Amino acid sequence: MKFGHFDDAAREYVITNPRTPYPWINYLGNEDYFSLVSNTGGGYTFYKDAKFRRLTRYRYNNVPVDNGGKYFYINDGGDVWNPGWKPTKTELDNYSCRHGMSYTKIAGERNGIAAEVTQFIPLKSWCEVQRVKLKNTTTETKKFKFFSFIEWCLWNAEDDMQNLQRNLSTGEVEVKGSTIYHKTEFKERRNHYAFYSVNAPIDGFDTDRDIWKGTYNDFDRPDAVFEGKPRNSVAHGWSPCGSHYIEVELAPGEEKSFVFTLGYIEVELEDKWESKNIINKAPAEALMARFDTDEKVDAELQKLAQYWEGLLSTIQVDTGDDRIDRSVNIWNQYQCMVTFNMSRSASFFETGIGRGMGFRDSNQDLIGFVHQAPERARERIIDIASTQFEDGSAYHQYQPLTKRGNANVGGDFNDDPLWLILSTTDYIKESGDYSILDEMVPYDNDDTKATTHFEHLKRSFMHTVNNLGPHNLPLIGRADWNDCLNLNCFSENPNDSFQTTGNKKGFTAESLMIAGQFVLYGKEFIKLCQDIGKTDEAAAAQVHVDNMIAAVKKDGWDGQWYLRAYDYYGKKIGSEENEEGKIFIESQGFCGMAGIGLEDGMVHKSMDAVKEHLDTDYGIVLQQPAFTKYYIEYGEISTYPPGYKENAGIFCHNNPWIMIAETLIGNGDRAFDYWAKITPAFLEDISDLHKVEPYVYAQMIAGKDAFTPGEAKNSWLTGTAAWNFAAITQYILGVKPDYTGLGVNPCVPKEWDGFSFTRKFRGATYNIVVTNPDHVSKGVKSLIVNGTAVEGCVVPTQPEGTTVAVQVVMG
Repeated sequence: MKFGHFDDAAREYVITNPRTPYPWINYLGNEDYFSLVSNTGGGYTFYKDAKFRRLTRYRYNNVPVDNGGKYFYINDGGDVWNPGWKPTKTELDNYSCRHGMSYTKIAGERNGIAAEVTQFIPLKSWCEVQRVKLKNTTTETKKFKFFSFIEWCLWNAEDDMQNLQRNLSTGEVEVKGSTIYHKTEFKERRNHYAFYSVNAPIDGFDTDRDIWKGTYNDFDRPDAVFEGKPRNSVAHGWSPCGSHYIEVELAPGEEKSFVFTLGYIEVELEDKWESKNIINKAPAEALMARFDTDEKVDAELQKLAQYWEGLLSTIQVDTGDDRIDRSVNIWNQYQCMVTFNMSRSASFFETGIGRGMGFRDSNQDLIGFVHQAPERARERIIDIASTQFEDGSAYHQYQPLTKRGNANVGGDFNDDPLWLILSTTDYIKESGDYSILDEMVPYDNDDTKATTHFEHLKRSFMHTVNNLGPHNLPLIGRADWNDCLNLNCFSENPNDSFQTTGNKKGFTAESLMIAGQFVLYGKEFIKLCQDIGKTDEAAAAQVHVDNMIAAVKKDGWDGQWYLRAYDYYGKKIGSEENEEGKIFIESQGFCGMAGIGLEDGMVHKSMDAVKEHLDTDYGIVLQQPAFTKYYIEYGEISTYPPGYKENAGIFCHNNPWIMIAETLIGNGDRAFDYWAKITPAFLEDISDLHKVEPYVYAQMIAGKDAFTPGEAKNSWLTGTAAWNFAAITQYILGVKPDYTGLGVNPCVPKEWDGFSFTRKFRGATYNIVVTNPDHVSKGVKSLIVNGTAVEGCVVPTQPEGTTVAVQVVMG
């Protein structure tokens, strides 16, 4: 069942039924200031960090779901409704929500009043603009009462849920004209405040939530709105809010607009006060003035559209299938930007208070974003590397506000360091900027311990070499990529964290996933060393990579597939010998991508085993058979019900590794089939089952052992976005940056006749036309660049500013 449709020309998803199976959201903002908005007006806003600088409150695990947000209410002679349907859920004559590129338009109509709310965050601005257009569609004059509403939360969002004895006594506000200022804790330790304004005179206001709505009412029945009488309340403690009240009169056919601005201000300590206890409002007033007319708002919306046109135009494809094209050209790239900005910190599944930016996550997210803004990718790589330790290990996470490691989670996830090689080499291939290798980068943010970034990469590589187990395979540490495979935890205490608790300290648990990762990115490190003339470094690294390949062949192969791990006791995991969990996806993906044993048929056998044991109608499950009991030596992975999350769920993040491995052996039909099974645009018709947004990837889809196979969870913030973008563009369509140029080596379904691919690369535009007359999956028969035949599969880097015609004939 569908709940809307794609509007590809406008780059929007249009929701026409507000009762989506789960809130379908959008992200506003692209750099420092962000908002999440659902299709019914729910969501929250923050500056940089959703834990420490959250402007508006949001309640997770709420009943009903997605209650509380940024709402507008209309009281039309006692008939109360919202343009976004919630929270009153009054039936609307017309409803739509258009989620676009960093903006959302929610429109509702009832009894001759049409309301449209456009929400976006202007570029380079610390505020959200909400333009509300109200139109009278009747032949009679309309008089009605109009209310805005937000609930403040500009303090530690985690503390907000725990420390009520303090927080319910600290709320402070000021009201000046049509602006409500939130200044809780400003007089003591903060140099920042928030404001909510409208560009028109108001007829009243409220800043105390419970006085506005009534202590025992919900947001669907606020007293002030239903009585049509603001209280003009001024919050002193309790729960401060911001609500404007405007009496609106519209002649027949008349339309009026109101521009609301929700902003964040930082001031220097010496400039905090206008007078005693009166905050300095000058910077807020200057910010409001930038968006106080329709003309100014339209100009900012145009800038935003141009910004996204620039980002998305870097890669555009035409395959003849709208589902593929909209995924690659619009929504997958858009989601890659969001994951780059957010990592796994703030969504409708991630609260923004427990996780910051992930070391592993951010390095992987970068591969889906680097083509859009290489300069921002470079900055992110340096930020990530700065949290690394001197031995090459790393904090698992860091906070976006401070860019410092998150000690609460710690480190010792032994896959973390190797991801830095992936992000750095991808960045250099995209940009041609080798200077990043000479950048002086600290360890643990200590500038006195800075070395070159190349040295960071070397220490990342050597961290694996220096942490090998009894089979000469990499020690897993707390965990590898699969945070729930906790081989040193051994927890019997329900209060333990599986990831951070190590009840046994051993040097025996080994990971085949990291082994494959080490070979794959070890080869990349070697290529980089060779490219910059460090031949001795390359030769030394080659020895370690060769040793790892030998170790995998000797003790990491189970006959038909790669083992997953060795546990604390040295027993096999992911083996035919196991009762449950005989085969896992991660080691098949990484050892397959690394080509370990390719010449011996190991990769082919591994991929066939994945197809036989792990493939389902909705994607590839993580392992089989599912665990039906708790294995204390395995940890959290065996705690989930069968078919969910890491226990035989379809963990979409790792599916692209199999797709890429399949392209390595030339199996384009299977690679594309796997890609289509988890790509949202291909799942739109089953939205009632899939549940989450049909325009972005989810982290997890319930597997074949689950109660509801095909149901998804944890949408938006997932490495699935970047890895699927890499899989479809670089390996299936086959256009992949390299140090010397742009590689073109597709691996597509045999039935395809061809496709076109426009790629901006290092200042030149490559118009690539691929034809497949012999209907093969892989193989380049000829490569012609600007009319000249080129040997191999790499288009040499062309001069900046040029347009390059590339013709590829497969065969």
